[in-house]
Amino acid sequence: MSALNLHEVAVVDRLAPVSLPLGPGQTVGLVGPNGSGKSTLMQAAGGVLPHTGKVSWNGQPLTKVPMIERGRRASWVPQEAHFEFGFTVRSVVAQGRYAHGDDEQGVDDALTRFELTALADRPVNHLSGGERHRVLLARALATRAPIQLWDEPLGPLDPRHALKVLALAEELKKAGSTVIMSLHDLRVAYYFDQVVVLSQGKLRAVGKPHDVLTPMLLHDVFGVRAEFVSSLILKLP
Repeated sequence: MSALNLHEVAVVDRLAPVSLPLGPGQTVGLVGPNGSGKSTLMQAAGGVLPHTGKVSWNGQPLTKVPMIERGRRASWVPQEAHFEFGFTVRSVVAQGRYAHGDDEQGVDDALTRFELTALADRPVNHLSGGERHRVLLARALATRAPIQLWDEPLGPLDPRHALKVLALAEELKKAGSTVIMSLHDLRVAYYFDQVVVLSQGKLRAVGKPHDVLTPMLLHDVFGVRAEFVSSLILKLP
């Protein structure tokens, strides 16, 4: 089980103090305009960005968690997939098992899950943008970390693979993990147990999607007029 607690977490000039208790076994959609602080908050929560306030994992302060243990407990997927060197897909995904030791089965399972087996020996910098992003997600899955922090993972993906990522988030949740995912498509937010709304580096709302994403809030935060109508719904076969 994995609980993530943020108390007065702030990053100078980028994020005002934010307090969020996030329990185990839930999916959280993080939404807000460009520059609202979504990536900053996720990086602070994962301990990859200096911050003030307190971050705790399962009640233990992040500052007290040894670095190798951090790799076992939390996994971070960045917004952009940049690879300077031609490592193979398999070797990149295997990085997710570094904190655990060698585990070929865990790597194979992650490759299979993201349909990367046929690309396992290809240089990762020869792949398309969407394929590279699937490699990052496979690496995160290979960690088997109970806290998963994915920064806009759906943007580079086609509809089918985006749905597979959402299905995976649901599976991880049922296994007791906490999955936090930043989003731009507000329609996707309804797949999540909770949504967290940020604007100009400040926390604006937290709660269930239908309670939080009201026309008034969407107009105030995003400057758009919202109308709730029937729309296309895609599902995996």
